[in-house]
Amino acid sequence: MTQAEPLSGISIPDLPVLTGRLPGTSLIELSRNDHVYRGGSPDAHVYVVERGQVKTQMVAASGKRCLLSVHVAGDLFGETALLGLERLETAIALTRTVLRRIPAASVAAVLAAEGSRDALARHLIIRLQHQQKVVADMVTMASELRLAVRLQDLAVRFGQRGPYGTRVDIAFTQEDLSEMVGTTRTRVGQFLKRFRELEMVEFTPRSHVTVHEERLSAWIETATL
Repeated sequence: MTQAEPLSGISIPDLPVLTGRLPGTSLIELSRNDHVYRGGSPDAHVYVVERGQVKTQMVAASGKRCLLSVHVAGDLFGETALLGLERLETAIALTRTVLRRIPAASVAAVLAAEGSRDALARHLIIRLQHQQKVVADMVTMASELRLAVRLQDLAVRFGQRGPYGTRVDIAFTQEDLSEMVGTTRTRVGQFLKRFRELEMVEFTPRSHVTVHEERLSAWIETATL
């Protein structure tokens, strides 16, 4: 799970409890590939993942997609609604998902009452820095190296260590992975085949990935020399 940023007296994991009592809060259920919201569409809400997984992505005018982040149970997303800004990203359910949908105005009132606006700004800056790194990697790294770095990041953020490697309990299709690195599914398939041959990753029939972190890290270090 992603690390929660403290919001003064309120932390992000506390928000489902606090906002459950706010007017206008509701639970919504989504199937895989359902849209939570689309970039450019009005949506004055923030969301907390109750169950399931959601990805956020940017879509260029050409139709090319870039996966920005993945959110799991307890994560807050859609925070730009707190600033009254137009959404640039699109949010899509990766699995059957339950979300708590919260009016941004109600959350802003709670944060203001707790004196937490500065902490919220720090949280948004950290989120922006992560997304800027994603974009920088897309521009500066070769696509095979980008895929290796993103798999390493997924293992760190979502992995469960075991005797045979670090298992990422999020099912990614090759299309999802191609969005992460900005290349085609065919090329991603070629990269993954090479990674498997080098015993850096393994895939289960349900598309869960197991990462052998030491081997993958050593390969990344060599590739960046």
